[in-house]
Amino acid sequence: MNYPSLLAPILSFLHCETPDGWIDAARRPENLSLLLTDHLVCELKAAQTGMWLIRRYVVDKASGDALLALLKPYETFVHEEQGVPDALFNQSQFTRKLLPKQGSAYGQDLVDKMVLLIKEELHHFSQVLGIMQSRGIAYKKITASRYAKRMIREVRTHDPATLIDKLICGAYIEARSCERFAKLAPHLDDELHRFYLSLLRSEARHYQDYLTLAQQIAGEEDISERVAYFGRLEADLILSPDSEFRFHSGLPA
Repeated sequence: MNYPSLLAPILSFLHCETPDGWIDAARRPENLSLLLTDHLVCELKAAQTGMWLIRRYVVDKASGDALLALLKPYETFVHEEQGVPDALFNQSQFTRKLLPKQGSAYGQDLVDKMVLLIKEELHHFSQVLGIMQSRGIAYKKITASRYAKRMIREVRTHDPATLIDKLICGAYIEARSCERFAKLAPHLDDELHRFYLSLLRSEARHYQDYLTLAQQIAGEEDISERVAYFGRLEADLILSPDSEFRFHSGLPA
């Protein structure tokens, strides 16, 4: 894999790189269980975002309910600490054909990109859980970071602006994940090093898919100002002191 060419558009898109202070905290052995636990939860949240976008904007109730059923075992495990984790590794692939509502100019593209994203994020979830189990790290609920919540607060409340802003936020979250995987990987053990580098291609594609969809839905509207607005906000969250250490947290306070 050509990492520099893969990361170049990511680094150009983001308004800052992850500071060394966060890397120093993330590489500490005592923070590994917290890092992996939050990574696990982030994979589910990413899948939930894709599901919400599909259900909210492009498919009928039956298709939306089928997506809900797919995520249910993962949500039960994460939110209620219930369920047999091994069952998550045996989930059948989602094969239902999701058809967008008639008349949607972007519906099929959004469905195709988000279904692939959901499948990949749930696969990554199972991979992280497998690594945790192999290392004897028991899953325990943790609080969410300020990162995504703070960006979502700035999303406009009328469509299609709401959808455009949510897609832009998704692009930044995926781009930051990709950048952090690449920057952190050299400081971790061989297994995690290989695993995090293996995630770069999909994370980079997810960022580009979100951004492409945002521009497609905006049509001829120039979204560069909104992209820059969220870019500045995202960078401030990454560079400012943060009281909690999480995968997308800022500088350790």
